Amino acid sequence: MELGKQIKTYRQEANMSQEELAYRVYVSRQTISNWENDKCYPDVKSLILLGEIFHVSLDKLIKGDVDIMKEVIKKEEVEKMNRYGVIYTVALGITVVSAVPLFIWLGIWAFIPWGIIYAVALYWGIKVEKVKKNNDVKTYKEIVAFSEGKLLDDIQKQREIGKRPYQKVLIVGASAVITFVICILIGLIMNAWEN
Repeated sequence: MELGKQIKTYRQEANMSQEELAYRVYVSRQTISNWENDKCYPDVKSLILLGEIFHVSLDKLIKGDVDIMKEVIKKEEVEKMNRYGVIYTVALGITVVSAVPLFIWLGIWAFIPWGIIYAVALYWGIKVEKVKKNNDVKTYKEIVAFSEGKLLDDIQKQREIGKRPYQKVLIVGASAVITFVICILIGLIMNAWEN
């Protein structure tokens, strides 16, 4: 990485100590030391502040580190998608499992707590979709590769792009069937409970 050397060089040219630079970038002196020794990488806000303090463009500051920054950003996106995916899966599971007990115990009033649980699951599902959209990941194979931090080659990517319309139809159809089955089961359980 060149960025650590660049930060140190620009800091020394500006006759600043690590403490002074840390104060101006709103981080600790240890953080500046870690940046200069390539132990960690500044976030985007810190890079912008560094560019302003040193009066250099970001291109000049990060000189040669663009590929590394892309990898850091990609890794953060993968971690975000995996974390959101786990939360969504748990919330969706709770939504499905809680439906019948809530309706048995609360009757029509079950729509309130169940609606809240459903809204939470929907929120995390939207967050997952946003990450997928930002990274152009749509098919199952693309999602699996992305969640493992890998990319498909161009031929595989084109094949997956060709599958996208069909997978949408299958997902909608499968969702409709699953929803129908769950509704029937809830109805049968509630009917059996009342009798």
